[in-house]
Amino acid sequence: MAKWSNGLAEWIEGDTTYLSIAFTWRLDDAYSRALFAKAQGMNVKAGGPALFLVKMAHKLTDVAEVGGDHPEAVTKHNPLATFASRGCPVGCWFCIVPAMEGREFTILPDFVVRPILCDNNLSALPADYQEHIIRRYQDEGIKLIDANSGFEPRTFTPDVYARWKPLINAGRGPWRFAYDDMAERADVLRVMQMLSGEPQSRKRVYVLIGNEPFAECMQRIQEVIDAGCEPYSQPLMKLSASEREPWIKHDWTPRKLQDVARWVNGYVWRKAPFSEYSATRAAAVFDPNQISFIEIA
Repeated sequence: MAKWSNGLAEWIEGDTTYLSIAFTWRLDDAYSRALFAKAQGMNVKAGGPALFLVKMAHKLTDVAEVGGDHPEAVTKHNPLATFASRGCPVGCWFCIVPAMEGREFTILPDFVVRPILCDNNLSALPADYQEHIIRRYQDEGIKLIDANSGFEPRTFTPDVYARWKPLINAGRGPWRFAYDDMAERADVLRVMQMLSGEPQSRKRVYVLIGNEPFAECMQRIQEVIDAGCEPYSQPLMKLSASEREPWIKHDWTPRKLQDVARWVNGYVWRKAPFSEYSATRAAAVFDPNQISFIEIA
């Protein structure tokens, strides 16, 4: 599978250098790229979620034309990626999508079919449009190897499962969804039970950590493991963070976030409980740059 760009994509069309910046901590890197391009006599255009988040208040605006939409920007971050819709009706407080793309769906029925589908909330789309997406993949004979942003537990019903199962399983991609806080517990437990017949390696659950006290976050991780799914921890970050550092809240510390992320994302949970792992880590040197973060489109 093609790799993602790590939050900063750069490409040239004619006399213009384009920069697409997903993460705010890549803005300074983008500024350096823009300065180099300008020195080579290129025009520079920049866009992406990072610039939306900082409301354009960055020195990059001094050297680049900022804003606008490039229809193929997502493919510059990953050439196998596509969108069949934009927006999300949920409005999670830690997510940029509703502010940037809206809380009503924009459907893109003529989307280019590619193996990685990045729609924000597939299960909340109208049923007939979900069926349209599935037919497009089937008609073009392209396997869906990753529904990258996954399904929302609240709207993941038996009908949604039955609708997507042939396409997801044909591509042997993972079933992805999130367990972001304890308020979702009933829906997440229901979905994990619904998926109990799927292989563990193909049930991936994003678990946000740091947004609730340590005990609640660890309970969510353990419930994912106990249900026969694979957790992936995502340390909470401020949307406008200028450095790739977590947002420390409740009873968390940077070291504790690092240890939990390593225990989860390194699959150490398969070999030892966190209490044993953290005891062995007590004497290790803490490196804040080694906290695991998930990459998004």
